[in-house]
Amino acid sequence: MEVVWWRPLLSLTLVLALIIHEEWISAPSCKTVLNHESESEFGFTQENHPDDLKVMMVANLLLTGSDSTFLHRLFSDYYMSKFFRKSYQSLAPDMLVVLGDVSAKGWELNKPKWESVLHQFDQLLGPFLDLPLHVVLGDRDLGRCGELNRKSVNWVAGRFPGLDSAGCGAFEINNVSFVSLNAVALLCGNDDLRFSVEKVIERENVDLRTERENFEEVVIDESDHGRESVGGLQWKEKDISSGSGPVLLLHFPLCQIPFPNIVDDGRGSVGDGPYELLHNLPANATQYIFQALKPRIIFSAHSHEFSSYTHPDGTYEVSVPAMSWNARDDPGFIFAIFRSNKRAENFQQWY
Repeated sequence: MEVVWWRPLLSLTLVLALIIHEEWISAPSCKTVLNHESESEFGFTQENHPDDLKVMMVANLLLTGSDSTFLHRLFSDYYMSKFFRKSYQSLAPDMLVVLGDVSAKGWELNKPKWESVLHQFDQLLGPFLDLPLHVVLGDRDLGRCGELNRKSVNWVAGRFPGLDSAGCGAFEINNVSFVSLNAVALLCGNDDLRFSVEKVIERENVDLRTERENFEEVVIDESDHGRESVGGLQWKEKDISSGSGPVLLLHFPLCQIPFPNIVDDGRGSVGDGPYELLHNLPANATQYIFQALKPRIIFSAHSHEFSSYTHPDGTYEVSVPAMSWNARDDPGFIFAIFRSNKRAENFQQWY
């Protein structure tokens, strides 16, 4: 019987090729390095400071829990888990932020199936489970307008740290303040959940003005008009400048065209028209957020692609790419460094 000498060599070659491909596809690499003040590519010329906050931001994991097929779990879960682990080893982040759509069809899942998604989520995170974690809820997690249910939203929000019953959150880490909003509810007209989100925005506005009050007192002049009394002191609206507020976290991007000068208290109609056509928050909701929160920088998701945009007031918004092969061929994420001097944020796109 003739021995085919090359067969063992072929098998070894295939195994080595598989190992090399596995290492290549699961190893993150940096694609762009940006500074939101200059909007240009540059290297990290500033030395890292111990007080700098390093945050890995991902979006659109689109997990399916127990509904995953064996092949899907073998490919997606295995490689994503390895991708997370290698990213952690390479970048040593201080925190992980997930900007919505943890699940692929969370809005139609019962509690046991949601628990299966959460178990899959924990398995993927690996070493990140020991870090501070914040999750923003997306439309695939909660449903479309008309499908939102306060009880269901409360249950899902309760599965993630730091979220209130409306799916919003506010926290501070390393002297960097963050506010996350349930942007899905802000699309939904007069939905009761939308009013709850607006109350969060109003509360954060009061906190922002109170914090400002602790640093700057204004001498009262009865002849000076246009001032607003806050806590016994008087303020001009312009005293709270653009970019002086928190880092804003959303699933849906804000309106990205120069919006008109809308006179709106934030409680008018929002999200008229087919839901499928709304991939950004409408102009009046966007203006309301800018007036109330004065965000330092904005991170959003939903579109699956990386993009960046400078709003008319100079506020920078970064759209985080999808972290799932279900959404794109090259899953990616954003690695952001919040400088201790609070003057600039650097961020990198990885894939």
